[in-house]
Amino acid sequence: MRSKKVLPAVIGIVGVITALVWLYPFYLVLVNSLKAKKEIFVNTLGIPQQPVIDNYLEAFVELDFVRSMMNSVIITVVSVFVLVVCASMAAYALSRNNSKVSSFIYFLFAVAMLIPFQAIMIPLMTSFGSVGMLNRVGLVFMYLGLGSSMAIFLYYGALRSIPKSLDEAATIDGCNKLQIYWYIILPMLKPTTVTVIVLNSIWFWNDYLLPSLVINKEGMYTIPLKMFYFFGEFSKQWHLALAALLIAILPVIILYMFLQKHIIKGVSDGAVK
Repeated sequence: MRSKKVLPAVIGIVGVITALVWLYPFYLVLVNSLKAKKEIFVNTLGIPQQPVIDNYLEAFVELDFVRSMMNSVIITVVSVFVLVVCASMAAYALSRNNSKVSSFIYFLFAVAMLIPFQAIMIPLMTSFGSVGMLNRVGLVFMYLGLGSSMAIFLYYGALRSIPKSLDEAATIDGCNKLQIYWYIILPMLKPTTVTVIVLNSIWFWNDYLLPSLVINKEGMYTIPLKMFYFFGEFSKQWHLALAALLIAILPVIILYMFLQKHIIKGVSDGAVK
């Protein structure tokens, strides 16, 4: 009886400590974004003595936030939409085909998750650069290729739990494959779709490495690329960079808050084999 009471208490304490460890960086960003540049180095961990709200206004202007945000929104929304459509259709076709070729293709997608981007970075840039597919268009296609493995893996697991009898009943009613996918299968994949949207939106929105290699036009810079405006060769404007960082992560936090209830269900559905 005593062990049954102690175990929940220990789990609760560990959970609180873990939460504090994860929230500590956000605390540092918040308090230091409200300080003057000098105060950040003098009192890094403490609460600001006189909050400087102008940091956010100056960061908003220097970041060219409206244009940078629109570039990030366009790239993220288009990439996620294309990824969801292509990955769900591919997973549907693979899950409904029991041939060895289908199993082998799915195996290739699953194994591709283990390949790091750095291993294919140079040949990928060379291939896309040789055909002139850089900036937004090239970035969307690259995100589609890099994100499809995980998305297909999640969709495939969720589709395995949907009986094929639904497809057969819809076929008897006169539906073709595209209608079955669009009107019957895709609505049932809503939790998995939400999971794919949230996970990839966070990745695409915050990504710096791939856009820095692909985007070479000033007007197309995303928020992570513009963030490095605050880090010059001889000076680093930490007070503005931290304020800009807080502004940049707000859209992702809002998206996650609205869709968080679907994420766990989508991951668990996608893990079914």
